[in-house]
Order: sequence, then C-alpha cells, then structure tokens
Amino acid sequence: MEAHIFFLNLLTVLLAARIFAEIAAYFGAPSVIGELTAGVVIGPSLLGWIEPNEILELLAEIGIILLLFEVGLKTDAKRLLHSGRQSVFVAFTGFIFPMLFGFIICYWYFELSLLVSLFVGGTITATSIGITVRVLQDIKCQHAHEGQVVLGAAVLDDVFGVILLAILYEFSMVGGISAVNVGKVILFIGVFFALAPIAANLISVYIRHLDKHSEIPGLIPTTIVSLVLFFSWTSHALGAPELLGGFAAGLALSRRFFLPFGLTINTDKVFAQSIETQMKPIIQLFTPIFFVYIGLSLNLRVIDWSSPFIWGFSISVFFLSILGKMIGPFFLKESIYSKLAIGMAMVPRGEIGLIFAELGRISGIFNNEIHAGLVIVIILTTLLSPFVMKWYHNNYASHLCNETNNR
Repeated sequence: MEAHIFFLNLLTVLLAARIFAEIAAYFGAPSVIGELTAGVVIGPSLLGWIEPNEILELLAEIGIILLLFEVGLKTDAKRLLHSGRQSVFVAFTGFIFPMLFGFIICYWYFELSLLVSLFVGGTITATSIGITVRVLQDIKCQHAHEGQVVLGAAVLDDVFGVILLAILYEFSMVGGISAVNVGKVILFIGVFFALAPIAANLISVYIRHLDKHSEIPGLIPTTIVSLVLFFSWTSHALGAPELLGGFAAGLALSRRFFLPFGLTINTDKVFAQSIETQMKPIIQLFTPIFFVYIGLSLNLRVIDWSSPFIWGFSISVFFLSILGKMIGPFFLKESIYSKLAIGMAMVPRGEIGLIFAELGRISGIFNNEIHAGLVIVIILTTLLSPFVMKWYHNNYASHLCNETNNR
C-alpha cells in the first residue's frame, strides 16, 4: 500500500472513530459502540471506503495490547484479595454459567465443533469492567454495597477471562484440545503472572529514577510502551496471547499493586499517577483503531440474513449470556433489589468480549456468520445494559441506598 493512501485511510479511521463515539456518548451509549459502528459504516458493510489490511491490523493489535494494559493498570489487586465471598461467588458463577450455556447450545443444538463451541462460551463469559464502572459512577452507586460486590467480581472476571483466552488461543494454534497443552499453558501463565508483575514493578523503580534525572521530556511513555511491548513479546514466546503481557504489565504498574506473601515495594503513587496520565493519550489514540478494525472486519453484505441460523444463534446466545450472569446473584443473601442490581451490572460484555470474538475470527475458528452473531450479542449486551441499569436505579435507588446505609 502506498504511503499517501495509508495516511488517508488512517485519517478516516481516526476521525470516524471520534465522530461516531461522540454521537454514541450523546445518546448515553458507550463510546465503544460508536467506534464499532464507525468501522461498519466506512468498511465493506456499507460505504466500502476502507478494506482491512495488514498495517491497520498491526495498529489494531497494538490497540488490544494497550487496552489490556489499561485494564491491568486500573485493576485493584487488593480488591482481588479482599473482595469477599460474594464477589468471588458472583465472578465464579458469572464465568461458569455463560461458558456452560454457550458451549451446550452451540455443541448440542447448533452442532458446531468442540473448539468453536468452547470459543463461543468463552466469548460470553466476559464482563466489561470499564462500562460497568462508568455506569456505577453515573448513578453514584460505585461505593454502595452492590457496587463493591460488582467491582470485585468484574476484576476477577477479567482475570478469569484473560486466562481462558490464553488457553483457547493455544487450542487455536495447535488446532485441537489436549490436556497436556492445557496444563502447559496454565503453568506458563502461572509462572508469567508470578514473575512478570514483580519484574515490571522493579523495572519501574529504575524508570522512576531515570525520569527524575532526565533532561528530555517523554521518558515515561517511551519506556512504559517499550516495557509493555517487551512483556507482550515474552507472553507470545511462552505460547500465550501477546495481550496477556500488556495485562501483566498494567497490573504491576497499578497504584494498588502489591507482592505476594506480604512483600511490598515502595510504590510511588505520584509516579504511578504520572504513568496513567502520560499513557492515556497513547491508549486513547490506538484503542479506537482496534474497535474500528473489528467493524471493518465485519462484512455484513456476505452474510445470509435470511438464514434461520444467524437469527436463531444470535437471539439464543443473547438470552443465555444474560441468564448466565443473572443466576449467581440470586444465591446471595440479599434483597431482590440487590440481586437484580448486581446481576444487571455483570451483563455488559464490551471490549473484552470483542477481543474474544476477534481472536476467534483471526485464528479462523469463527466463520462470518458466527463472528457477526457474536458481535451482535456483544453490542446488545453492551448497549442495552447501561440504559436498563440507569432506569432500574432511577426507579429503585431508594431501596438500594437505604439498604446500603443501614448495613
């Protein structure tokens, strides 16, 4: 591709992402929906201005890695440890039931292959902590009891999802299911998660020292991006997806990171805040490219919309993805208002679900119909959940707030 054509393509992608994200935000929808829509509009599905290409795909991969870095950066490691039994239970059931439901309906009802069924189940296990946190903040419930349970569960959900993603990625690479390979991947992930955050945190001490003595601006974003890319390369070398390295690096550089067994590193909170502040523009530049690229990869014209499969698949997986997240909270010793509030907050799939779906497409596991069906499910859960949550809290906030205040 000639340079001037690529520049025009990239300009179109960035501007379209911003315009459609602004429109989505204006109507109260998550910005990710606008960015995804931008890709559909300017891509083969509608206008046909831009086709997916290798350069945009590489930029989108950087976007995925930086997105998972940001997820790790915002993860409260102490909340993982102290989120309580309720958060652990909600996270575990919200992971197991969607996985089980998705697998069963795909494998036994739609008669899809074992690997495709596992990937579909894995895709609908996700919970978008970013969207959930945004909505909880909007309705001023992030510090309520329900908000704390949901935040702890969403954090654990992200960790479960990233580990499952690594295992499914290994399946896609070898083309089959092997207990030995599963054990090997879990071992590698365990070693990586044990050592990578410690190494990244120790390296950050050296980066902080250099930053204090550097006379040239921009040292933090340069070194942190280099660190993220190094850990992504290491993750791939160990047989896991590159984005796992981004997540581990973000977790280590979080203001709330601590080492196992009570060991601590004197983390400079000002420095950690500086990392978040200086990395944000870079993340905000690359992440929309990833979501627009997913929209570009969705060629809705080649899908047979008259096919009963696409509608039956999308509708059934959509309802099962909601049911899977709602079951767990009903076993908690809470009022019906709290159970519903917690369940609804776990429904949005958002960016993590899109990462699963895109990995399935790239690896050739999903055909166009299955990929499109899953994206429809993710869009619906992501788009509808914030509106339903806001409506529910506007009508039942007195019950939830009174219960929280009386605890």
